[in-house]
Amino acid sequence: MIERKSIRVKYFAVLIQLLRERQVFLEEIRQGVRLPSKIISLLVCSSLFIAMYGGIIGAYHSWMQALSSAVKLPALYLITLLICLPTLFFSNIIFGSKRTFGQYFALVLTAVAVTSVLLFSFAPIALFFLMTTNNYQFLILLNVIIFSLTGFIGISSLYNATSVVLEQEDEGSQTRKKIIQGWLFLYAFVGSQLGWTLRPFFGTPDSIFQLFREREGNFYLSVLQSLGHILGIR
Repeated sequence: MIERKSIRVKYFAVLIQLLRERQVFLEEIRQGVRLPSKIISLLVCSSLFIAMYGGIIGAYHSWMQALSSAVKLPALYLITLLICLPTLFFSNIIFGSKRTFGQYFALVLTAVAVTSVLLFSFAPIALFFLMTTNNYQFLILLNVIIFSLTGFIGISSLYNATSVVLEQEDEGSQTRKKIIQGWLFLYAFVGSQLGWTLRPFFGTPDSIFQLFREREGNFYLSVLQSLGHILGIR
């Protein structure tokens, strides 16, 4: 029991190091220091925080939706990362990067970890509105804003982190910087569409529980429809 607790504390200690000693943490990634420990710790902590937020928004519908969203929301972030990471790695390798796949994996996980901590910090706000309003469209837009804001900050932190981990390589550094910029847009685009594919996370009021819905439309059209509904535009 004591050993298990010490392992959990160790996981969160890695996350705290990222948040409090960011430059040191990124420098260790650049040097390849304790990469497996960093990757596992960030995966565990990020998944836990994101699962908590998923459980809260899913509770709007039912306990089954809460459980489903607690599993699907961390999966959304991890699957998006796995889909997009090979593109980032091989594109940079072609233009002279000497970093390993593990270093790129740890680097991108820092952004997921930052996003997960921000989602966790917004969890009380999401819970408050879930308990005080029954406006489904409002709740959808509120969470789109929260996901967009936390995702933007996470992506921005990743872009800044690349200057420490990647840009110290001289060969092709300018090209790789442009690759990073393009990849960040790809990551956001894939993530938003994958989220639409894995829906529902809330569950429509008065509907039966569904693990997945039929594929129709897209994420961006749905946001516009929700906004139009709130503004009274049909």
